[in-house]
Amino acid sequence: MEVINKNDIKQGTVIDLTHEGHGVVKFDRYPIFVPNALIDEDIEFKIIKVKKNFAIGKLMNVIKESENRVEPPCKYYWKCGGCQLQHMTYEAQLAMKKEQVVNLFHRKAQFNNTVINDTVGMNNPWRYRNKSQLPIGKDKDNFAIMGYYRQRSHDIIDMDSCLIQDEQHQEIMNQVKQWLNELKVSIYNEKTKKGLLRHLVIRTGHYTDEIMVIFVTNGSKFKQANILVEKLNKAFPNITSIKQNINNSHSNVIMGQQSVTLYGKDKIVDQLSDTTFKISDQSFYQINSSQTEKLYQKAIDYAQLDGEETVLDTYCGIGTIGLYMAPVAKHVYGVEVVPSAIKDAQQNATLNQLENTTFVCGKAEDVIIEWKQQGIKPDVVMVDPPRKGCDETFLDTLLTLNPKRIVYISCNPSTQQRDAQILATKYHLKEITPVDMFPQTTHIETVALFERLDNPFN
Repeated sequence: MEVINKNDIKQGTVIDLTHEGHGVVKFDRYPIFVPNALIDEDIEFKIIKVKKNFAIGKLMNVIKESENRVEPPCKYYWKCGGCQLQHMTYEAQLAMKKEQVVNLFHRKAQFNNTVINDTVGMNNPWRYRNKSQLPIGKDKDNFAIMGYYRQRSHDIIDMDSCLIQDEQHQEIMNQVKQWLNELKVSIYNEKTKKGLLRHLVIRTGHYTDEIMVIFVTNGSKFKQANILVEKLNKAFPNITSIKQNINNSHSNVIMGQQSVTLYGKDKIVDQLSDTTFKISDQSFYQINSSQTEKLYQKAIDYAQLDGEETVLDTYCGIGTIGLYMAPVAKHVYGVEVVPSAIKDAQQNATLNQLENTTFVCGKAEDVIIEWKQQGIKPDVVMVDPPRKGCDETFLDTLLTLNPKRIVYISCNPSTQQRDAQILATKYHLKEITPVDMFPQTTHIETVALFERLDNPFN
């Protein structure tokens, strides 16, 4: 095997992409991962890290370009860590994301009979984020800066535009940054753990245009709050809510548990199809509203509801998917471990006049056993866990419920694949549809249909 050393300059042809979108070049089966390189490109690269089983390279020159290479439209792209795929055509992004799912389920896990559909994309894959979380810091001249982190660091890239966030967020960000400097607002320092303002978070109702602005502070005293509220209201009349979220944790968690409403309503309103939702500063709500409608519609298609089914919505959050399904189900039972989310789900059910719903706070594996003991037998179970996937205890409990169908939404196909192997003892993984919720990034959401092996309709 050819010896690979740090700082070597090499040439090679890219034969594959990793799940992070890095090009793969091989020397005698030894893989070298090169960010920003595309399949079929001949490239020159510098070795920057050497490990036993792989190396990392830095792209120096593209000798022969792929037809899928494009010039990134964002001026911050090569510095900012928010996007990873702007150098790739959107069609190639969608194909790459499907290939990730095929690789996980067909090649690694041998779900060879599972249909994997093409990735559901967007007509316009820009300006889709209804929530922006902007870290705040200071530059070397002691001016407030705001933007996103540099790749693999906590260095803030000061920016005045972001092509994947709502355009109104950009305008608010720039204006607030100017006011922070004029008012000399205390800025949090991650290293010293001192200072006040940590993040600016902006949420927008995609279909209602209601806006919530949240100042995340290290402590409750915020002496310039009234001035900033007055300035925001004057500059942006459609702002519905201004809040202060207090986070003393000194961790990577953005939001704290305590919030104060500085102006307007406690929550903003948004719609998905015909369902209305109230969203608080800490609510989990999908970032991309138009793609969420496509994701949830696919979930309803997989659930095959005709109005007679009992649906169990686990990890239900504020009730988005359960309430979306309620009009075509007999009854929806939702369970979630976060008390504030259950309260929101109950309020959202009332808001939509949906009386065929029950939302309970607790661990899913505990609550669904209680429901089983009460004689509640779900026909369909909805699963939408966090990135870490489902607890094995929950999956074992789910198997004892024995529903006809399980519809599993995932933001991390690798943990979904792991969970699928447990479910495969009693269920056939019939179909998976990837949905591009986060264009220009490597993230992919999937929705999968599991059907009981002894289901006569299989």
